[in-house]
Amino acid sequence: MEILDGKKISNQIKEEIAVEVAQMKERGEKVPHLAAVLVGNDGASLTYVGSKVRSCKKIGFESTLIHLPEDTTEDALLKQVAELNANPDIDGYIVQLPLPKHIDEEKVLLAVDPDKDVDGFHPTNFGKMALDMESFIPATPFGIMELLRRYNVETSGKHTVVIGRSHIVGRPISILMSQKGKAADATVTLTHSRTKDLKSLTLQADIVVSALGVPNFLKADMVKDGVVIIDVGITRVPDETKERGYYITGDVDFENVGKKASYITPVPGGVGPMTIAMLLKNTLLARGRHKNKKN
Repeated sequence: MEILDGKKISNQIKEEIAVEVAQMKERGEKVPHLAAVLVGNDGASLTYVGSKVRSCKKIGFESTLIHLPEDTTEDALLKQVAELNANPDIDGYIVQLPLPKHIDEEKVLLAVDPDKDVDGFHPTNFGKMALDMESFIPATPFGIMELLRRYNVETSGKHTVVIGRSHIVGRPISILMSQKGKAADATVTLTHSRTKDLKSLTLQADIVVSALGVPNFLKADMVKDGVVIIDVGITRVPDETKERGYYITGDVDFENVGKKASYITPVPGGVGPMTIAMLLKNTLLARGRHKNKKN
């Protein structure tokens, strides 16, 4: 078994981006600028956005955090989005989800300029991704693909079973892995909560990508020897014996499934760090595209 170390690979990617940013500064060019909009005080969102801001500082990006109160109206948020769309200094931005229940997430995401949509959630980017055109790929699937590439995991012709059909992970990774190219060319089965006899499918799988959000769902008797496991799940499980009062686990019974796997991602330290790294990569790509449009 080999660990697919997302923390190590994400640090490599950040170092590569930092070198490019340093070269931009030497040439007197504008460095990438990432903004994040956070509405309310959701604990997980605060942690995630804080990590993004620290990562920007570390690699030399400009960053802006726009923290709005929980009772911000939908119109006020849409006005903020319009201002970010119009601001030439902002190369890319994210609207951190989830939003408060009184705000229509779909309406807000549709208002984001696709050329600044570094989360890759806008239908324009999703459609271009599906057609294998230049686009911003959602950061988590982008990170999974990069992890597979850098570890030279063989995917061509392999049967990949994806568990979970979300627009953020399951559906896009099923599309990306079925396309032509490195870390792709797989035969993909997309499964979900209505899939019958899921175990019969995961037992056939050469690669399993689990993005279900159910702790320890994937057991050792559900996979074959030599399987590649990508665990996207991350759940806080209450535990009074822990200092924080909880521990973090994934969708996969790591201890037992790991004994059968050829490659496996840990939780934490696997897919999570890659998500932030690829968000930064998308912002760097956005800076390059905006620069090319001006030339």
